[in-house]
Amino acid sequence: MKVLSKLKPYRSQQLSAFTLLSVLCASASVSAYAEDEARPITAEDYYDVVSLSGTQINHSGDLIAFVKTTVGENKRSRDSNIWLSRNGNSPIQFTREKSDFSPVFSPDGQSMLFLSGRDNGTALYQISTSGGEAQELLRLEQGSISSVAIHPNGTELLLNLRIDPSVENPLEKADEANASPDVTVITNAVYKRQGGYLSADQSGLWRYNLESKSLTSITGNSEWHEGSASFSPNGDCITYASNRHPQANDGYFSSSIFVRCGENERELATPVGHASSPVWTGNHSIAYVYRADADAAPDLQHYDLTIDAYQMLAQSMDHGPSGLQYAANALWFTTDDRGSRTLQTVDLNQGGYRYVAGRGVSVSDVAISPAGSLAWVEHNEATLPRLVKAQSINDLEAKNTVVLSNFNDGLQAQLDLAEFEVFQTENERGDILDVFFLRPISVQQGQSYPLILNIKGGPGGMWGHQWFQEMQLMRARGYAVVFTNYRGSSGYGQDFADQVRLDYGGADYRDNIVALDATLARYSWLNEERLFITGGSHGGFLTNWATTQTDRFRAAVTQRSVSNWISEAGTQAFPPLSMIREFGGSIWENYDYYWDRSPLKYANKVVTPTLIIHSNGDHITPIGQGEEWFYALKANDVPVELVVFANEGHGLSRAGKPINLVERLNRIINWFDRYNE
Repeated sequence: MKVLSKLKPYRSQQLSAFTLLSVLCASASVSAYAEDEARPITAEDYYDVVSLSGTQINHSGDLIAFVKTTVGENKRSRDSNIWLSRNGNSPIQFTREKSDFSPVFSPDGQSMLFLSGRDNGTALYQISTSGGEAQELLRLEQGSISSVAIHPNGTELLLNLRIDPSVENPLEKADEANASPDVTVITNAVYKRQGGYLSADQSGLWRYNLESKSLTSITGNSEWHEGSASFSPNGDCITYASNRHPQANDGYFSSSIFVRCGENERELATPVGHASSPVWTGNHSIAYVYRADADAAPDLQHYDLTIDAYQMLAQSMDHGPSGLQYAANALWFTTDDRGSRTLQTVDLNQGGYRYVAGRGVSVSDVAISPAGSLAWVEHNEATLPRLVKAQSINDLEAKNTVVLSNFNDGLQAQLDLAEFEVFQTENERGDILDVFFLRPISVQQGQSYPLILNIKGGPGGMWGHQWFQEMQLMRARGYAVVFTNYRGSSGYGQDFADQVRLDYGGADYRDNIVALDATLARYSWLNEERLFITGGSHGGFLTNWATTQTDRFRAAVTQRSVSNWISEAGTQAFPPLSMIREFGGSIWENYDYYWDRSPLKYANKVVTPTLIIHSNGDHITPIGQGEEWFYALKANDVPVELVVFANEGHGLSRAGKPINLVERLNRIINWFDRYNE
């Protein structure tokens, strides 16, 4: 094992490079209270954290809207309303209900559309940006509104509605005269998602005329799903993405870009594969993300409608674009980037892409006006979410940014929070691993401290500089914490991500152990006899797997895990095509791999006391996976508890009912305390 030199003064220098003012505020609040008043965080502090999302900015850049979300009084729900900042001033509450979201400015900035669950059911509302009462604009009797785009002249809306294709008029109530049995008939391989069985609803496009109040189908009765729809700058055409492959309903990885002008629809002659996220870059040009197959590195391509051909802007990218948009004569996107969520840009004339801002933080919900002013949400491991603004691209690159929101400042000032120490080590293949380490809340010379290996899910995705209360809670209870973005993770290039394919429990497991051992070698005051392990989803699988491979952990908490890939394959939401791709064949073609990489096969080797956390509404790793693991450990006399959260899904740790989310945090840390002598 080789431990490399420590990365950057990473946090203190590079976070300030993005938002100098915000860091000064954060460092002042943390350091000023650290010695005298700051206290350890508790799980219950989750109830007071304010989340921000849905950032929108009007064309002139003087109005910024966003959604503020708080925990409801009953601790089981979340309340959301829209706030508005004018001319860079502190935001004010703009809507007063508890279920307002998805704001969209009109082209002239005089009004705003938004969705709301007020008045018994979600509907579309309109309100003047000068203030006043919101007026209900559109309420469906059948189906739901997924997204809204406004015509450049403000006369009509482009709506994405989820409706049963047999419905001719979603404004009319369904005929309930004839009762029908409560059955679901399943014929497609893609038949459920997180949340339950899929309905017959399709995601189609509709026009809504604001003057006549008429709703007209564009593709609403299609057998396919349409999405990512938008008007061209002159409003003459719309573009959208759709998977119309013959095996689309079997999960075939495919998507095409379509353009419709009046009644004429054309499919762009993009390469065979998956073209998605189209954005207009002019009246006759569209940029989009392309992947040759599900495991290929993404490209950014640019299509010229006048010559019916595309050109490559960025090929085989190491950073997967998310939230692609066109503004200020350039393309913009956010991406996973070695533990940060950064903002990147593409020059249409030069191609390629370059980093703009965000190292040391997570940037999301970026809004950019045509004139180039920006607003976004940012946070990291020691900084609660906040809204940040830059007046121009030049101001952003000159580090001249302003923090607009202060919702979390009071809580931030109370808490003793710490930043990650980041260093590098190598795995056996020579890959450079970033190791993220969090010290216990108070380290005294001559004392030794326990260490928790916390394994991220995935295997895709990434952890790093983001607000995730779990880590800080472990630190507050006296534990050091370590994690790494193991092979398979995003943000480290396509080759790195590919290494976990057909090697579950191999490359991913070894990287976590390498990170653990590098941490123990680096910090001599850690107690190698007091090691703990936890993880969720793929991290739960690896937690199970680790306890079949070693007895070095005192206790384990496995969350929404996989214990048996054979039963997992047949009961979870991913169709056979996905599992065949992931496992190199079906169960019958590659049975040995499915079973050999199942922790259940080796459960008789486990001695680690284990807490199993699972949810009965989980359709990604169904409850049977936790139950099988519980059965196996019980049968082999391993100390074990199974905690089942009712009516929760796979996303309990981030989107579950607040009271259950907090209970999960306490269960994890209390289990470790039980075995930490």
